[in-house]
Parts: sequence; C-alpha cells; structure tokens
Amino acid sequence: MFIHLGENVVVPVSEIIAILDGQLYFSSNIVQEFIEAQKQTKEIIEISTTMKTIIVTMNQIYFSPLASVTLKRRATQIFESEQIM
Repeated sequence: MFIHLGENVVVPVSEIIAILDGQLYFSSNIVQEFIEAQKQTKEIIEISTTMKTIIVTMNQIYFSPLASVTLKRRATQIFESEQIM
C-alpha cells in the first residue's frame, strides 16, 4: 500500500521509518543534526515550500506540506486495512 504525502508524491507505507512533526526541525538540535547527517546518504525532497512534516524513508527524506497527524492517520488506516485482509 502507498501513502500520499502531498502534491503528486506517494511512497510505500512499508518504506516509512518515521513521521516527525516539522516543528521539531526548528526546535530540536538533535533533529537538525539527524537531517544534516542523513543528507550524506539520503536524498532530501521538498514537496512544497511549506514544511509541516518530515517523513524518513529507506532512501529519502521528504518535507511534506501535510500535517503529521494527517499522515499518521492515513498510515494507521492503511496498516489496519492490511491487517484485516
């Protein structure tokens, strides 16, 4: 299954490692250091000029304009529907 991150970007749910609130990037030195370190091995994709959420996947880091609560709800719904099947 896939999750829509905003604009025309979708990623497989199975590749998502973390969904972080975008405010953490501005308020947490640890998150900033993590993103900077990941730039060495992962591609950073800015979906929009507005960043509300950071999505960490196996190969990329996405800055999404959608709220982290929205993305978490979508991922949870997809995960739960896969469990039923």
